[in-house]
Amino acid sequence: MSTAHLAAIRQFGDPFVAPLATVPCPQPGRREIVVQVDAAAVNPIDVRRRDGYGKTLFSLMGAARLPLVLGNDFAGTVCAVGPGVKGMREGDAVFGAKPPSTTGTHATHVTVRAEHVCLSPPTVPAAALATLPYNFLTVTRAFSDARICRETVNGRPVLVHGATGGLGLIAVRLLHRLGAVITAVGGTDGLPACLAAGAAEIVDRHQDSLTSLPRHFAATLNFGNWDDEEDLLGLLAAGAAGHATTVHPLLGNFDRMGLLKGAVATLLDKRGKAGMVPKGARYAWTVFRPDPAALQALADCAAQLAPGSMRTFPLTQAERAYQHVLERRPGRAVLLPAQH
Repeated sequence: MSTAHLAAIRQFGDPFVAPLATVPCPQPGRREIVVQVDAAAVNPIDVRRRDGYGKTLFSLMGAARLPLVLGNDFAGTVCAVGPGVKGMREGDAVFGAKPPSTTGTHATHVTVRAEHVCLSPPTVPAAALATLPYNFLTVTRAFSDARICRETVNGRPVLVHGATGGLGLIAVRLLHRLGAVITAVGGTDGLPACLAAGAAEIVDRHQDSLTSLPRHFAATLNFGNWDDEEDLLGLLAAGAAGHATTVHPLLGNFDRMGLLKGAVATLLDKRGKAGMVPKGARYAWTVFRPDPAALQALADCAAQLAPGSMRTFPLTQAERAYQHVLERRPGRAVLLPAQH
């Protein structure tokens, strides 16, 4: 039987151990496929989860058992097909995003439900493709949560906070396609990329205050900092579509206070902020969730969303890839498991 290699953590907060763990190659169950991973992105959530972030709720999902293999995004080749799978066969180039689990994509092989996978567009290299699914699916969910669509934002101002990050740049590009007039808020070095992606106005978060901006936005998105949430809500105009944030304290509340007190704190936090939006506007805390329709939409536009720069690492250097993300160095970090 062939083997698979894993970048697994043994204790939360500890660096990866070398050499890589070696296990039998996984076998697909019903409606599952096994993918030989060519590329897998390292996202900020991976770095935080390695330190134990979210383990209280993820434990309820069976997604925090040790040893733990992190990673959601992947691009690779189908090497086994389980019963009930239609439209895919061995040898197909595919990509996708796996829900949080203990057997993530930072490995040479990964088992994934067929519905969480899409055929890869032939014009996008695997390394670039692997950087997109988690962020794209999160952004499109945030759009839905905030009622952002062409009808609600075409020709209207929309603010993206944290626009220079992976989520923010995708949001700017998608909003530009919807006809929104985009104000991008982010770090100094990344703001030119926001202009290139379609932003009409840029705001340097290190130099300018959110409160100095006009209260005229049809929607606001917070990918930047929870501490700025109230200021962002104060920028929504009457008749606004809504606001969505991905930097909410949901997971942190449960980690700090346990299940019962964490649930109460989360309810109060969310209810308090929701009371600050204009009448009729939506308020949402967005979390990642696989979405087959959104993944197919990504396949159709991935070439336009590929990152400007990447830094690739063999699987044996997973720790270096995580440090790259932790230290916020330029370029998306991508593991190339075939180079283990």
